[in-house]
Amino acid sequence: MIDYRTRVIHDGLAFGEAPRWHEGRLWFSDFYRHGVFSVSGEGDDERREFTVPGQPSGLGWTPDGALLAVSMTDQRLVRLGPDPDAASVVVDLSPYCTFWANDLVVSHRGDAYVGNFGFDLDQRLAERGPAGLIDPPPPTTTLIVVDPAGRVAQVVDGLAFPNGAVITPDGSTLIVAETMAARLSAFAIAADGTLHDRREWAALPRVAPDGICLDDEGWVWVANARAAECLRVREGGEIGARATTTQTAYACALGGEDRRTLYVMSAPSSNRFTIGSTTRATIESCLVDVPGAGLP
Repeated sequence: MIDYRTRVIHDGLAFGEAPRWHEGRLWFSDFYRHGVFSVSGEGDDERREFTVPGQPSGLGWTPDGALLAVSMTDQRLVRLGPDPDAASVVVDLSPYCTFWANDLVVSHRGDAYVGNFGFDLDQRLAERGPAGLIDPPPPTTTLIVVDPAGRVAQVVDGLAFPNGAVITPDGSTLIVAETMAARLSAFAIAADGTLHDRREWAALPRVAPDGICLDDEGWVWVANARAAECLRVREGGEIGARATTTQTAYACALGGEDRRTLYVMSAPSSNRFTIGSTTRATIESCLVDVPGAGLP
């Protein structure tokens, strides 16, 4: 087991999500500051790039350079730019979401793969406590495939809180974190962007896999929403490295000029009732041995 330790490079976030390395900067969403921001690779020079009143989450760029984002609370996929304070709706996802829309990944073809919570996690915990996530188990929900023309091409049922997702460099496989099932699942991607042949990629007992990123050796870094750590996982479930963070880890990305910097979005909690009006979340980073690969 290789052990890394991150350091805080940027603070003052409410809740950071969807870190993406793009054109020499780290981009990310901040739920409760209602914006898409970017910072330098060292974590300084924060810029508000776009405002998303509906609370931004997943981010991804299309082949023509447009930025797509999930607008969570109104359950829409939106296109950002050129006006930083206005977004155009690509598609209304509300018929397919049973609670907030969440993370996404966009393929080189321009297909967007969008997950959603499936239920109100924070309210359920407030009413029932942690045992409420076990008895009865929370409902499953959908992973939504939006084609490059902005049409819902497929709705995949039966996922337990589909969260962070990656696409392998050859474009053949989508790996998605199922937070409430403690596993990573994989799908084959067809030529038309639809998903087939679902399989378990890695079972992760006692882990709540949230945001993920892929490295050049085919291992996946997993932000563990139950602990102050990111784990490097091989298909089948072997854990080869741990990056210890200062707070609970919720999302991660491999970036920097050589894609060997692991960036982690951390926070004291993900509960909107306790952190929605605070700014205690951070960005942390460390250098790792294997560079990033694939999308995002």
